[in-house]
Amino acid sequence: MRFFLISISFFSLLVCNTLQAQINDSINPKKLSEVEVAATTRPSVTRSTSPLQVIDNTEIEKIGILSVSDAVRRFSGVTVKDYGGIGGMKTVSIRGMGAQHTAVNYDGVTMSNVQSGQIDISRFSLDNVSMISLSVGQSDDIFQPARSYASAGMLQINTLTPSFKDKGYKVSTEIKTGSFGLFNPKLYYAQRLSNKFSLSVNGGWERADGRYEFEYKNVDNIEKRKRKNSDVNIWRTELNLYGNLGKAGELRFKTNYFDSERGLPGSVIFYNEDSFERLHNKDLFSQAFYRNKLSEKFEIKGQAKFSRFFYQYIDYTNKVGESGGITKQEDRVLQFEYYGSAGVLYKPLKFLSISLSEDVFQNRLKSNFNDVDNPRRNSSLTALAAQLSTNRLTVTGSLLATYVDESIKSGEKADNKKKITLSIGASYQPLEKINLRIRGSYKKIFRVPTFSDMYYLRMGNKNLKPEYATQYNVGLTWTGKLSEMFDFISLSVDGYKNNVKDKIVAFPTANIFKMRNFGEVDMTGLDVNMRSNIAIDENMSVSISGNYSYQKFMDVTDEEAKNYKHQIPYTPKNYGSGAVSFENPWVNIAYTVLILGKRYALDQNIPDNEIEAYTDHSVSLNKSFLISNNPLRLQLNLINLAGKNYQIIQYYPMPGRSFTFSANYSF
Repeated sequence: MRFFLISISFFSLLVCNTLQAQINDSINPKKLSEVEVAATTRPSVTRSTSPLQVIDNTEIEKIGILSVSDAVRRFSGVTVKDYGGIGGMKTVSIRGMGAQHTAVNYDGVTMSNVQSGQIDISRFSLDNVSMISLSVGQSDDIFQPARSYASAGMLQINTLTPSFKDKGYKVSTEIKTGSFGLFNPKLYYAQRLSNKFSLSVNGGWERADGRYEFEYKNVDNIEKRKRKNSDVNIWRTELNLYGNLGKAGELRFKTNYFDSERGLPGSVIFYNEDSFERLHNKDLFSQAFYRNKLSEKFEIKGQAKFSRFFYQYIDYTNKVGESGGITKQEDRVLQFEYYGSAGVLYKPLKFLSISLSEDVFQNRLKSNFNDVDNPRRNSSLTALAAQLSTNRLTVTGSLLATYVDESIKSGEKADNKKKITLSIGASYQPLEKINLRIRGSYKKIFRVPTFSDMYYLRMGNKNLKPEYATQYNVGLTWTGKLSEMFDFISLSVDGYKNNVKDKIVAFPTANIFKMRNFGEVDMTGLDVNMRSNIAIDENMSVSISGNYSYQKFMDVTDEEAKNYKHQIPYTPKNYGSGAVSFENPWVNIAYTVLILGKRYALDQNIPDNEIEAYTDHSVSLNKSFLISNNPLRLQLNLINLAGKNYQIIQYYPMPGRSFTFSANYSF
């Protein structure tokens, strides 16, 4: 708690400095021209020392992306686990290292789930999103919270800042409908409060019955069935306060509430596709952010966050109790996090930057599990980073010091953990007139076991060691023009080799499974990305993008085991995606394809464990109109044109052919 109080005190001083600066500014008022920022600056993909992929809101609209998970699937080196159905959980794994090694950052603050270590990205909506980016290894932005240095890669979601022109408010309404009972109304409202402050509120309700048809193969017979228990009922609400304080800095405040009641469709095995599992989430978090550029050489920032996540899982089974009623299993988990961060950026020279960030946070968990006695974790992360940047050379390095203190109310607690880890990356342009760059990076991190790993029922193991991950990457990036018709062409090729040691797995013992450090995985792969834009004339253009990944992820734990050097589960050797969009004065059209090679559901790569390869083809049409000088945008998406019920997770069939239609009106 001492570190946490220090951080909160520092953040309070920053706010006090802000208020004092406002008072000083009011003594000699000056009329300044208004400057408004409506979107986050897009980072350079070609200059980055480690792989970086970006999709902004313009591209999201062009190719008709419908969800955050849909956008992430278009990144190379990424596996999205989707458990099927409208309400299925969706998690992100970067280069096969597991979802626990992937951080999810929302408007500058990293999300957390100390229970499972995995973030379900289906909880996020694309409403009001300005940019989604994925960095593998360490980002070149060294002025980040220390927590951003503690993962193998980061998925970052940034939202729009409202802009005002002729009036002091902005309203946007949208209604989306489609297959499987989808109905999704949304409302966005922004208001300018003064010359320095504005706010925005957005919310939406989403419901769907999710009863889609799928084909089930039983030996030689193919049966048509409907998915059950796949309904969703979701409310999303967010309030943002923006402060542009001039010399006093920038202040932002956000409160987000997510209420979801979903059916978990379950696996389809033989004649049993029924499921009676329900999941209810009530998640609330509030975060504050302050940043101030004190001079050309010094910049400071601070962050604070509180989150309360409620998770309720109920399984209504077919077992009949003594009273003749249906029995049920109910798990209730309540997570709390208190988080504070402070950082300073110093530029002693024009080409040299140094940053120091300190994060302290406390995680608490309460549940109805008899074996878990309210575990608590206090963490301190300190990141020291430096960057040398010229027109042709960028070098970035960082050290991360981690200290974790564990405690429980009664019983034996897990050992405290402390470690210093290193990351370094470089990007160099050998020829001045050709924008070809060579890059390489190295990063070592460790993942602290989750509360479920250590304390969950009889499976938990308090003696677990952290998982250690080492990442190597070498790549080439190029941006240029082949002719006057091409606005640009961007190409990147990256080869990598990663290793995860002391892998945490559920290992069978005499009677039950037990969590153990048992395993080592070697990962070798290649990622290729391409983007281009072709200008036909002033009103017509074609955008093309695509990526391809080859990955060989081998379990090298035990030479005597049957799965030695086999591909690890749910990681295809080959996959990719492509998109072509045609903008014109009539109806904009986009075509996308996702391709995923065969995978295996279990460690042994045998035919019984094989999951078939698949392709997913989709088309999006959109048209914008002006009604009373206000834009109306209509969009139609035709999804999975082949109508194949492919599986991302074995025995969890995905929806076949479907559509969505949306209308958005802003004024």
